[in-house]
Amino acid sequence: MTDHYDSLETRAPAAREADLFARLPDVLRAAMQAPAYAERLKGIDPARITDRASLATLPVLRKSELPALHKANPPFGGFVTAPLGTFGRLFTSPGPIFEPQSAETDSWGSARGIFAAGLRPGDVVLNTFGYHLTPGGFIFDSAARALGCAVIPAGPGNTEQQFELIEAYRPIAYAGTPDFLKILLDSAEKGGRDISSIKRAMVSAAAFPPSLRAEVKSRGIDAYESFGTAELGMVAFETQARDGMVVNENLILEIVKPGTGEPVAEGDVGEIVVTSLNAHHPWIRLAIGDLTAALPGTSACGRTNIRIKGWMGRADQTTKVKGMFVRPEQIADIGRRHPELARLRLVVTRQGEADAMTLKAEAAQASAALAEAVTASLRAVTKLGGRVELVGIGQLPNDGKVIADER
Repeated sequence: MTDHYDSLETRAPAAREADLFARLPDVLRAAMQAPAYAERLKGIDPARITDRASLATLPVLRKSELPALHKANPPFGGFVTAPLGTFGRLFTSPGPIFEPQSAETDSWGSARGIFAAGLRPGDVVLNTFGYHLTPGGFIFDSAARALGCAVIPAGPGNTEQQFELIEAYRPIAYAGTPDFLKILLDSAEKGGRDISSIKRAMVSAAAFPPSLRAEVKSRGIDAYESFGTAELGMVAFETQARDGMVVNENLILEIVKPGTGEPVAEGDVGEIVVTSLNAHHPWIRLAIGDLTAALPGTSACGRTNIRIKGWMGRADQTTKVKGMFVRPEQIADIGRRHPELARLRLVVTRQGEADAMTLKAEAAQASAALAEAVTASLRAVTKLGGRVELVGIGQLPNDGKVIADER
């Protein structure tokens, strides 16, 4: 039995980059057959988009935009040209956002993620992700069946029925949220039910703090975390090396400054942007609104793709100050006006009974003239007055936070 799902996982990083970007122009051409992409990518020559620098020149499509776009042009906002009948399933997620599932086996490409968690052909999996209207249950169901596992399509809730299924089928693995796994464990212990067959767990869609991870481990279950979305499937997954999450194959993942499409400096926290190489329903620079940071080097497990720290918060830090919205992209604009600045953070507080803003900015050489110029830019961009505080390089936290609302 091999340690890796296939040879793609262990190829040289340069070979992976070359393969992804050799395939990207054809995916862009397919995407531009759809009217919405044709408009967004107007004037773009797909043949010239062959590396990360050129990809970063394309506009970002924000997931937060999709509900309005889908409502204006149902069902998919003009981003899909394929007839509805060519897809395997059709879903909706809160928003609403409408999502199709391609008809091929393991259409979300998630089998390699559950393989990394230790599942193998012939295993039985209890899948407690929801199957009703949303794709979560099917993402893990299709991955397990593609791997050759049998799936118990349990869905969430109904713990008594879950216990009956577990005691009858003796699944070796659990798939679902970490919260529901704890509910099952606590309820089984309290009710004297036997769920000891479960030795592995694949958890997602909720926080999995170290304390809960340790508790699950103490109860005999080796749990692995994955990160994904309804649109993209499994974006990254934990491996037995426990050294971050490895990005899935056939995805181009970028980390950008929140509110922009500009890649962050290596190691900085930023917003996840993903381009998928699925010509049936491509996503071109989809900004999913979640923060992470890339880790240096490759995983000790031997997989050579980019690693990320996992979910580190939300990128949409828009807030309202004195009745006006202030957005991360405005702070990024101030940074572009003053390239001598490094990290920026707008701190919003209350002084007396009024909102107050302080823009903290890292500068190698602080001066009164620079502070005055940045103050003028802050007013010009946000249409609001505020104070500027220049600090030394490295003084602001590397946590992806551009706007800190401390009111």
